[in-house]
Amino acid sequence: MIIAIDGPSGAGKSTLGKMLAKELGLLYLDTGAMYRAVALAVVSQTIGLDEMDKVAAAAEAARIELVGEPDDLQIILDGKNVSSEIRTLE
Repeated sequence: MIIAIDGPSGAGKSTLGKMLAKELGLLYLDTGAMYRAVALAVVSQTIGLDEMDKVAAAAEAARIELVGEPDDLQIILDGKNVSSEIRTLE
């Protein structure tokens, strides 16, 4: 079973997703965190956003792992825990 939850920032998508995953015994996949990790990979390589080939290559090369339980999910980018780093305002 796949359940996708969409909505604006701060609407409670993650909270609802975690609750549903726990209640239904499903895997919780935080795609927002995955997108942020890819963005961090690109920014950390000082690739300009207009350099689409390089952006795509960096995104493809990034090794992203989601480790742990929904309430304590760790985002690992290329072997480094970036869970806090991807939640900053930048």
